Amino acid sequence: MKYSELVENRATDTEKQEFFVGGDMAAITIRIPENLRDSGKEAATLKGVSFSAFICVCMVEELTKKEQ
Repeated sequence: MKYSELVENRATDTEKQEFFVGGDMAAITIRIPENLRDSGKEAATLKGVSFSAFICVCMVEELTKKEQ
């Protein structure tokens, strides 16, 4: 299943979240400004999670937002 299918089928937030966390792990490389990375690391530390977990949470929140 693809994200677009979830949107088309009007999946609930819970169904979307289950879809996002249920997949296999994938390593990625991204290029972002150093100050953005450092700020993200600091925010993750303040929340008590790893930088990777922080990024995953941010992505899941964005992808499960109600359409405006």
